[in-house]
Amino acid sequence: MRLALAKAAEAGRLGEVPIGAVIADGEKVIAAAGNQTIGDCDPTAHAEMVALRAAAKETGNYRLGGVTLYVTIEPCAMCAGAMIQARIARLVFGADDPKGGAVTSCFEVLNHPRLNHRVEVMPRVLADEAAAQLKDFFATRR
Repeated sequence: MRLALAKAAEAGRLGEVPIGAVIADGEKVIAAAGNQTIGDCDPTAHAEMVALRAAAKETGNYRLGGVTLYVTIEPCAMCAGAMIQARIARLVFGADDPKGGAVTSCFEVLNHPRLNHRVEVMPRVLADEAAAQLKDFFATRR
């Protein structure tokens, strides 16, 4: 999660909303990214999506079974859906997203009973640090 926080800080320095994501297989980091929506002019370039794309290329497989995705904020519906498609085994996230989170806050996409894949969820890891990054970023823009 510390690497995800570092990626979030890097994204923030670039003017992106400071969200970071890391995909790891055990101790081995497969991919790490920060938000790139503004720089790429791509509404789908959330940190999770960028990391998922990089991990799929790195492994040569769009299925990423057995890996853990660490992200600094609760994923949105798009990112949660992509995690299901990629067969991510475990999600570890930092801060809750009460306005758009799709894991525990607004929706519970990963626990829908009709889905054929389940993602183990570990919420609120280093949540205060992740929330502070976002709060500080938006405070400087207002």
